[in-house]
Amino acid sequence: MTTSDTAVHTQPFQAEVSELLHLMVHSVYSETDIFLRELVSNASDACDKLRYEAIASPSLLGEGDALKIRIIPNKAAGTLTIADNGIGMERQELIDHLGTIARSGTKAFVSKLKEAKDGLGLIGQFGVGFYSAFMVADKIVVVSRRAGESDVWTWTSSGGSGFEIARAGDEEAARVTRGTEIVLHLKDDAKKYLESFEIERIVGAYSDNILFPIELVPEEGEPRQINSASALWQRSKSELTADDYKKAYQQIASAFDDPAMTLHYRAEGRYSYAVLLFAPSTKPFDLFEPNRKGRVKLYVRRVFITDDADLLPGYLRFIRGVVDSEDLPLNISREMLQNNPQLVQIRKAVATRVVSELESLAEKDPENFARIWDAFGAVLKEGIYEDFERREKLLALSRFTTTSGEKRSLKQVIADFKPNQTEIYYLVGDSIERLKSNPRLEAATARGIEVLLLSDPVDAFWTSMPSEFEGKPLKSLSQGDLNLDLIPRVDDKDEAKKDEPEADEAATIAVIKAALGERVSDVKASTRLTSSASCLVADSQGPSRELERILSQQNRGMKTKPILEINLRHPMVGAIAKAQAGSKAVDDLSLLLLEQAQILDGELPEDPAAFAARLNRLVLQGLGA
Repeated sequence: MTTSDTAVHTQPFQAEVSELLHLMVHSVYSETDIFLRELVSNASDACDKLRYEAIASPSLLGEGDALKIRIIPNKAAGTLTIADNGIGMERQELIDHLGTIARSGTKAFVSKLKEAKDGLGLIGQFGVGFYSAFMVADKIVVVSRRAGESDVWTWTSSGGSGFEIARAGDEEAARVTRGTEIVLHLKDDAKKYLESFEIERIVGAYSDNILFPIELVPEEGEPRQINSASALWQRSKSELTADDYKKAYQQIASAFDDPAMTLHYRAEGRYSYAVLLFAPSTKPFDLFEPNRKGRVKLYVRRVFITDDADLLPGYLRFIRGVVDSEDLPLNISREMLQNNPQLVQIRKAVATRVVSELESLAEKDPENFARIWDAFGAVLKEGIYEDFERREKLLALSRFTTTSGEKRSLKQVIADFKPNQTEIYYLVGDSIERLKSNPRLEAATARGIEVLLLSDPVDAFWTSMPSEFEGKPLKSLSQGDLNLDLIPRVDDKDEAKKDEPEADEAATIAVIKAALGERVSDVKASTRLTSSASCLVADSQGPSRELERILSQQNRGMKTKPILEINLRHPMVGAIAKAQAGSKAVDDLSLLLLEQAQILDGELPEDPAAFAARLNRLVLQGLGA
């Protein structure tokens, strides 16, 4: 034993923890009940971990009491104690777990907490639930003994810049034979949490389905269990109410919203397992973490194994809940989880069932499905790109903003096809507003064709793959050739424009090509444009311009030169045709065609200063100055 192990050791918090504690100590939230839910949840996790480790090392359980959680109010001392006889922590674990936040995205999370008017739903999602205790306590003492160890340690903090670690005294060591005891020295305005009825109310609301007994140890009377301590997912659906499911969801997912979808069933046959899954109605803050990890917990015969088993594909990572297998070995390792054939089959079956349930919800309860789509539509569309087997189903689930309205399904789009229309048309960009004014829509608008307006980053990826729905190909308006001639126009004004004279195609294109040089890969006469002078499109064999833009922002892929399409009936194109080839006016007008097309695509001209000078020159010429 070193001197540093035995002496009182003071250590500062990680910067993010200090910032988080500042928010907690200064009570930024109107509701403080969350602290008890989070501490009880942590105690439950500690019991789960011990039960799992004891599969390989039964001696860790020893001869002690059954796993449980105790809540002990002490009005005389003004303290509230939450104790468990779970796995416990050794000295370094106390420092690591209570002095730092390891989860990625913590800085963004703390920033979001500052902005939030009510952060109740955020705290549990980032593994920072312990610190919520500082909302009600001005001092916290943690005493812990790891299972199988003889040393007992205390961690003490008043929510300032740091904490102290010291060896526990004899009295504390005798009291904590295994597990962790958290003693909260409550603030004066938090003394209500010493009342038994308050404790029972909070446990009943948020922790009733914790699998371990929660005992209330009142100052007078006998200890009594105050939760049901049952695996709700193992119970029959007929026994449960909507409120039961809501409480289970909030406890399992560390959430405060209502579930928008609940899926509860038992699979029997070759493999037996129980499933209880929920779709949240609000977006978690870790939804777009790079690792795209799911948050479905794996149990084996009611024993918690891991929440890192990837039980659903990445595009369903917003689903929360539990899968409890009857057949997997209890001592299954993380390495075995990756390749276990039984788990592969469970993953496949559960993913299929979730997608099927979403289909049913979309049909029977469009309002709730709309809540899911608003929060997670961009995530679900990742599956169109990744999951070939379920692509058609995911396309059917997808809801789109189109030129005809919002939350339109592909079935609705096909039902409104125009005469002779055989393809579903779409346009990809960075915002709906910019897409609505995009000149590439003009030919489709003239024919009353409904066009999908796709503005999520994932849209550039899934549309890069050949796709069709119910036998109808999806066709980009910004890539490859386009021929809408067989679809009749509905706009008489545009029909009349067909009689307007066209500039000579071959001669005009040759002049513009000479002026633009290597800035474009080609110049073509457009079938997309009816009123605008020009637009940029991509070749049908390469990436779309939006996908190329996203990849270039990530320093991935090479930028290709676009194709410039021109409207031969536009006056500006006509002016180029009439001007003398090689003149300054031809060069200026040709470059302006390219640069205005770039601006309409949300890009800057290659040389903004030259563009401004060129535009000024042309304006002054038009004014006769």
